Amino acid sequence: MSLSDHLCETWRQRLQSGQWRQGERLPTERELADTHGVSRTTVRKALAQLKEQGLIEQTVGSGTYVAQAPEGGVASPGTVRHTSPADLMEARLALEPALVDLVIRNASRDDLQRMAHCCEQAEQAQTLEAFEHWDAELHQAIAEAAHNPFVASVFQLMTEVRSQGEWGQLKKRSVTPERRLAYQREHRALVEALSDRDAERARALTLEHLVHVRRNLLGV
Repeated sequence: MSLSDHLCETWRQRLQSGQWRQGERLPTERELADTHGVSRTTVRKALAQLKEQGLIEQTVGSGTYVAQAPEGGVASPGTVRHTSPADLMEARLALEPALVDLVIRNASRDDLQRMAHCCEQAEQAQTLEAFEHWDAELHQAIAEAAHNPFVASVFQLMTEVRSQGEWGQLKKRSVTPERRLAYQREHRALVEALSDRDAERARALTLEHLVHVRRNLLGV
């Protein structure tokens, strides 16, 4: 799967979950390219696929808009709004280590390269917002490597919760340069374990990382 295909799938998940709503104007090609660390050509290819699927509309001089409310969202916007960071961390601790066996069994070489790309972009991020974006993209990439559409949609919902203001405020208060470096090391170690198809080590590293994040965010 090419990088533009990965982008198209990521954005399709956002459309399906309602993160991008009917009639909403999407970021510009330049903004999307900067956010994802790709070329504008790659962005245009991904947008072209969404347009072919009838999910977006492009108007010269105006921009790109969501054309329809996609079907298949896993939860209502209210569910996302009322999910606290503590609720999210509880769910992640239950679900993400359990996902490892599926990823070990089903992940392709392209999936593993996508994870490595997310790590690289996170390490190069100049702002906390960009780092948090690529952090979320990595966990979504791991979930999608299970190649189970329901699992991918659940993890997209988690990504939506992470985009809420409460999570962002906690991250700003908790992420120091030292902690960010620690997260980056943990991400690299996890991707290496998945690449080695070492399920036991990957589960242990996933749990260790999530406990670390919860302690920094919530103090527990």
